[in-house]
Amino acid sequence: MDIEQKQAELIEHFVKQTENHKGASLANVIVEATSHSSLFAFSEILSVPNVAELQGTEYSVFLDMLRLFAHGTWSDYKSNACRLPSLVPDQVLKLKQLSVLTLAETNKVLSYDQLMQELDVTNVRELEDFLINECMYAGIVRGKLDQLRRCFEVQFAAGRDLRPGQLGSMIQTLTSWLGTSDNLLLSIQEKIKWADTMSELDKKHRKEVEDRVDEVKKSLSLKDMDFRGHEEIIYSEPGGVMDYEEDRSRPKRRRPPIS
Repeated sequence: MDIEQKQAELIEHFVKQTENHKGASLANVIVEATSHSSLFAFSEILSVPNVAELQGTEYSVFLDMLRLFAHGTWSDYKSNACRLPSLVPDQVLKLKQLSVLTLAETNKVLSYDQLMQELDVTNVRELEDFLINECMYAGIVRGKLDQLRRCFEVQFAAGRDLRPGQLGSMIQTLTSWLGTSDNLLLSIQEKIKWADTMSELDKKHRKEVEDRVDEVKKSLSLKDMDFRGHEEIIYSEPGGVMDYEEDRSRPKRRRPPIS
């Protein structure tokens, strides 16, 4: 089962769970969802009316915690830990994984120093183990660890939930990308048209050259035939005259008288 299908099934499961619980039991469902090792998207759960109704109640901190997992990072949690429930180890791991995804949204080359600071990791070995075992093996990122340059080159990263107000920015980015793609496509089409035109001109020029070569060959062939015919006339006629004259100048032999 691929990660997208598994995500969809888990989201559907927890949405149904939140629809059937309220109060303390709903808080437990939120903790379970944010602790699940294979769930990395929470917007659908946030949109469930029962979850929104936690606002202003004694369980509103669990709504804030769910928002943190949907849009925040480990650094955000540390800055607001006094106003949020304590996290269990699985939630800490999940939030650090999500932090890597957030960093990968804006930069495809992540320095080890930046990652260690963001994830509270003290050494390179621990960081690389985390990236390999908890991120790449989990299927949420793919990339290359460059120990010489001390960086992680991101080749793929799963997307996170859209933050409030982020949709407009994303639409603008996609619109700009679409405009650039259209211009690039137009440029490619013009280059293809130019290449086709040059190809036709090249074929035409090649045909003209071949025709000219054929004409020259024919001309040379005709001249050679004329030259050979003229040569035969020059050398054959005098030869025949000389033979005739020689025959006339020779004394005729007389026959001996018949006894």
